Amino acid sequence: MRKTLSLGFLFVANLAGFAQTDMPKPAYDFSLPREDRIKLAESAAPPEVSGKATVYLLDPKGYVKVRDGSNGFSCFVDRQTPWNSEPTCFDAEGTATTLPTRLFVEEERGKGKTESEIQAEVSVGYKSGKFKAPGKPGIVYMMSDGASLLIENKIVHIPPHLMFYAPYATDKDLGSPPPALNMPRLIRSGQPDAYYIVIPAKVEHEGH
Repeated sequence: MRKTLSLGFLFVANLAGFAQTDMPKPAYDFSLPREDRIKLAESAAPPEVSGKATVYLLDPKGYVKVRDGSNGFSCFVDRQTPWNSEPTCFDAEGTATTLPTRLFVEEERGKGKTESEIQAEVSVGYKSGKFKAPGKPGIVYMMSDGASLLIENKIVHIPPHLMFYAPYATDKDLGSPPPALNMPRLIRSGQPDAYYIVIPAKVEHEGH
């Protein structure tokens, strides 16, 4: 079952659109206590990273900075769609480049704009230079056990994983590898914020 869900996540996570009928309840719960929502954001990375990161809290009207960090990382709960819940920690490069687009998206959702309108504005922002693609390699921690995506009108739990910036990359750049858990995959193909995804194997210790 884990393998099936993982592969489904890899292939469908980059959703260009979604049906508007019979939608499930969003995975992110705005009614949770503030501290629980902050902990969810921090769960994206090891405590040694998230404990020193800037943290943003997701509220109905957008993100609110609740802590300034000291290591250049930023932790928050990302949402590729309004139904998702994706604890994420960007490194310094992602904080400087991609994070502003995520803050913008949630602010526009808070104003009641449609996903199509927001996607069009983001696209224009990249073309105008308002938003910038990462300029060097970097890492995005998404190691939380509490991440969920909207997949085929269902909320699906996704495995902890790591992402690496790959601006404008396509599957061809990866050599179009076969679908498998031990293969890297690509989301947001051809976009400024495209990423390679790697799902680390579970570490097993003999004798423990």
